[in-house]
Amino acid sequence: MKNTLFKLGTAAFGALALATPAFAQEAAEAAAAVPNPGNNAWMMTATVLVMMMILPGLALFYGGLTRSKNMLSTMTQIGATAALAMIIWIMYGYSMAFGPESVPGLESFISSGSLFLSSVTPDTTAATFSDEVISEYVFVSFQMTFAAITAALILGATAERMKFSATMLFTILWLTVVYFPIAHMVWAGGGLLFEMGALDFAGGTVVHINAGVSGLVLAFLLGKRKGYPTEPMPPHSLTLTMVGTGLLWVGWFGFNAGSELEADGFAGLAMINTFVATAAGGLAWMVIEKLAGHKGSALGLCSGIIAGLVAITPAAGNSGPFGAVLLGIVSSLVCYFAVAKLKPALGYDDSLDAFGIHGIGGIVGAIGTGFVNTLFAGPGNGDASSMMAQVMIQIIAVVVAIAWAAIGTLIVGLIVKFTVGLRVSEETEVNGLDISEHGERAYN
Repeated sequence: MKNTLFKLGTAAFGALALATPAFAQEAAEAAAAVPNPGNNAWMMTATVLVMMMILPGLALFYGGLTRSKNMLSTMTQIGATAALAMIIWIMYGYSMAFGPESVPGLESFISSGSLFLSSVTPDTTAATFSDEVISEYVFVSFQMTFAAITAALILGATAERMKFSATMLFTILWLTVVYFPIAHMVWAGGGLLFEMGALDFAGGTVVHINAGVSGLVLAFLLGKRKGYPTEPMPPHSLTLTMVGTGLLWVGWFGFNAGSELEADGFAGLAMINTFVATAAGGLAWMVIEKLAGHKGSALGLCSGIIAGLVAITPAAGNSGPFGAVLLGIVSSLVCYFAVAKLKPALGYDDSLDAFGIHGIGGIVGAIGTGFVNTLFAGPGNGDASSMMAQVMIQIIAVVVAIAWAAIGTLIVGLIVKFTVGLRVSEETEVNGLDISEHGERAYN
């Protein structure tokens, strides 16, 4: 139907174009600038789904994994971080990441434009991957939720010991120094990794490697929680964690399928991949637990689900369903090893395994995208002769993302440490951050 309508429209304009080419060109450009209502509606829906991933999804997922005395603190930090990221995004973040103007000498890393979205109106549009457009306000909002959730994901590594004031200052500086440049490098025309041909459909490097590596660096700067690892610190409510996991999975369809920016076949491909990679990841983690001599656990299921979601994110529209299943299984295996073996061996305190699942899973997914795009791609994707070339580009993108996130977070973390301080007092940590930092308790 779409091809037929296009041919009919071309034929109808043929005579007019021959007679008045300038008018025909202007009319075509004007028609092309009108957002497709269906795509606009889908992207608004996808944006709301990603918002649901933050509040309540991530807040419940992380909150349930903490001790009860830190439940509200964890949720409050996530909500406040996301809210602050949204304000920073419209102030200057969108311009730095996707602005229309290049910065001489820095065009590969940042862009520029108007502050407070002053050049964006209800009539301005953003291009999609085809010749369609969507409302620029919708695109701004969609990308805003990505910035918000990425900043919030870091808090899984710092839970139960980072000051609220430090969290707020860190968010402002980290978004500016780390997130906005990486988003530009990967997703914006002219960006360093975009021009290299790196594939990142929905945020393997921009979101997950970025947040996971930043969380690891910040965990080292903060130091271990009091009593870790000798004292048991089990999750206080796996029920809430399971609810949060379900909300994250549902919201992730907006995250992945929404990243196509259109309601088309590749959005459908991203959708089914988000189903099957996640299912494979959740089941694989439970099988690995069983093989390791443990019982298949609810926590294992939740962890595997997140590992599968993280891994398929960069490949959601770049792989066929079988490739997605493989990515989910491999990600669960590698993330399980990182959480169960690597973390104890190296002795760092990544409280809720932000690095172990998001950082490691993001690396698996980003590099794995180079393989599955070729071997198990959907129609029109992949070329076997160029597989290793694409894998090398993916590896370069991973290295750049890790280096930028690590160095930028170290600089920002040290600034925060020597200004407002990173860590709560020992008394506050013992009493719990809920009552000490916010004057409230999750449970009475």
